[in-house]
Amino acid sequence: MTADGSESAGGSAGTDAAWDDLLEDAAEIAEEYREEGWDAVVLEPADVSPVESEDRTGLDVAVSQSAYELVEGLIEDGDVTISAADVYYRPLEDGDGDRRVALVVERDEDSETAVLVPLVYDISACRSVFETALLEAELLVHVAADPVAGRVTFSHDDPSLFLEESDVQAWSEE
Repeated sequence: MTADGSESAGGSAGTDAAWDDLLEDAAEIAEEYREEGWDAVVLEPADVSPVESEDRTGLDVAVSQSAYELVEGLIEDGDVTISAADVYYRPLEDGDGDRRVALVVERDEDSETAVLVPLVYDISACRSVFETALLEAELLVHVAADPVAGRVTFSHDDPSLFLEESDVQAWSEE
């Protein structure tokens, strides 16, 4: 469980080799952006959890207060307007079961700013969120240090990029 009582989708994010590899990839991709003259921020989530409440649905991504303030400052000040995103989904490895990992790169082409958000989540815990997202053609990723105090939300119009095709097929067969 997370602090707000919702079920954790990824547990402690930094607990295994796949997560460490994803963070290394995020750092390398950020460095490539920097070499091209971009500003790049890499977030390191402490937890990723599904959320379905009256005020929001999607994935809650818990980050440190300093990381949140950095991203919030970029977005809220109006200096950065996210206009594009890339999702680097990692296919399942043997023994991963329901666990999924993905790296989301939120981009503002005009200001040449990228925010990299590594994600780890349990597909069973997130099923309802993804089913809703697929129906609505929008997955929301909420980044916050304290979701009650405020959050930055990124929208993705192709939720299937965060899933295995077999996940959706299995749900359809039920």
